[in-house]
Amino acid sequence: MSYYDPKIHHRRSIRLDTYDYSQEGLYFVTCCCQDREYFFGEIINSELILNEAGKLIEQEWMNLSDRFLNIRLHDFVIMPNHFHAILELVGATLVVARNSPDIPTSNHNFEEKGPGRPQGITPTDTSADTQVTAPTIGDIISAFKSITTVKYIHGVKTANWPKFNKRLWQRNYYEHIIRNEIALNNIANYIIENPKRWNEDRFR
Repeated sequence: MSYYDPKIHHRRSIRLDTYDYSQEGLYFVTCCCQDREYFFGEIINSELILNEAGKLIEQEWMNLSDRFLNIRLHDFVIMPNHFHAILELVGATLVVARNSPDIPTSNHNFEEKGPGRPQGITPTDTSADTQVTAPTIGDIISAFKSITTVKYIHGVKTANWPKFNKRLWQRNYYEHIIRNEIALNNIANYIIENPKRWNEDRFR
């Protein structure tokens, strides 16, 4: 169990009010577990060892490219109590993936509720080539957090995974707009080296 100090780990929004987060570009995102609990594995000798919950998080992140057809996934890492990734938006519209009834609708104010179904998860029209408004980074992260919460709750019920306090993920998330190739390379290196720098990690 991690130590959580609300004074140290106080978060504030870093999103820009005037920026269109549905426009094309590269973004560095970080999501943290509620109370910084270690739900997804451990670091042993600078090596990341994912547990079954961590493998779930990894798989559902990769599945996002099937759910949102205008995104491209770059480097990412699941840490014991948080997640880093580089996400690229590559199109102006979203074609809803087929056979994906659990894609959340846009809901910027959703929050994960346990042990039931999170808010924001509603069936959507999955007919072929259904055009909807381009998703923002917030929409995509909300989908990821909602879907993983539903499946984590299933793990709690069926595989005795550790329970979480009200929600699996912290309500907000961190994001940074990547503006040039130098920044992209630096962030990608930070993600790759994250397990080796666990003892220095400010998200521990």
